[in-house]
Amino acid sequence: MNLFKNIFGSSETPITTSKVGWRPLSNMGQLNEIINESAEKPVAIFKHSTRCSVSRMVLKQFDSEYDLEDKVTPYFLDLLAYRDLSNEIASRFGVTHQSPQLILIINGKSVYDASHSDIYADDLKRYI
Repeated sequence: MNLFKNIFGSSETPITTSKVGWRPLSNMGQLNEIINESAEKPVAIFKHSTRCSVSRMVLKQFDSEYDLEDKVTPYFLDLLAYRDLSNEIASRFGVTHQSPQLILIINGKSVYDASHSDIYADDLKRYI
């Protein structure tokens, strides 16, 4: 079991050990803030399932390649804890719910979304 934990991480949210500088996304009011923020600077939302080894692996890969510190404001959503918020994101930004999922918001609109093994931090550079 420890082998899998070392490869994929624990089931706990790794937000505190990430170099990305995630902002926790935990309430509906933040979606309006994200829309406003995205007029000044792109906003990325990473939707993560804390019980999914694929989601942990993708998050770990994203974290290791992330180098957009001053170019994107990153938000992190634990979709198991905030499923209603995850559903609202899908509705408000016109994306199909996926997990894991990365959504890039610019000027209040989703300009890019990817899921599972298609999530790469470098892909965001094409849009910013």
